[in-house]
Amino acid sequence: MTRKIVSTLSVAALLSAGALAQAADTNAAPAASATTNSIVAAPTKVAIINIQAAIANTNEGQRDLDALQKKFEPKQIELKSLSDEVDNLKKQLAAQTSALNDEERNKRVQAIETKQKTLQRDLEDAQNDYQTQSNEIAQRIGTKLMQSLDAYAKQNGYAVVIDVSQQQSPVLWAAQSVDITKPVIDAYNAASGVPAPTPTAKTTPSAPSAVTHRPATSSPAAPRPASGTTPK
Repeated sequence: MTRKIVSTLSVAALLSAGALAQAADTNAAPAASATTNSIVAAPTKVAIINIQAAIANTNEGQRDLDALQKKFEPKQIELKSLSDEVDNLKKQLAAQTSALNDEERNKRVQAIETKQKTLQRDLEDAQNDYQTQSNEIAQRIGTKLMQSLDAYAKQNGYAVVIDVSQQQSPVLWAAQSVDITKPVIDAYNAASGVPAPTPTAKTTPSAPSAVTHRPATSSPAAPRPASGTTPK
């Protein structure tokens, strides 16, 4: 019952370091020194970064998302138990339906539907709660990550840094050499002071996954098609 966080991390997608230009004064006196008329070239380098991956792979991100996963493990176990209970009740009903009178069959169907509604409601609540808390982690780390990104981009002369973590990214191809995700993560880790997690403690965060159940029915199973026919 796990699902990767697919979830969307709302972080700034584009950093513009801005062009720095210092033009020579065209009205300067002829006797002015040549060094005072020199032009400082504007940065022209372009880089890409996967913001979502950067947030999740910082030491702080790994630590906090792993803690969130552990926090929701009891709820996942609870939901799995309730899901198994609903499945077992459906199997019992299917196996015994021909031996039950209408009153007993309808009573069991209603009981299954009640448990199934409870399961679906609890599942949706857990998913929403998990998503909210994971987004809070992403926003908190993402805000600080932008500071590391800003400093790194300026220090290394980048004019533009483009986020490629979204499917709608305009970047169709980029050389590995322009991907600054890893060095920005390293810069963030150095600034945060959060130690790297031990290899055994590193897990892939996952939200409570959706459970799909067929509705309970009091009708016998549909007959199988005769041999040699193709069901449509």
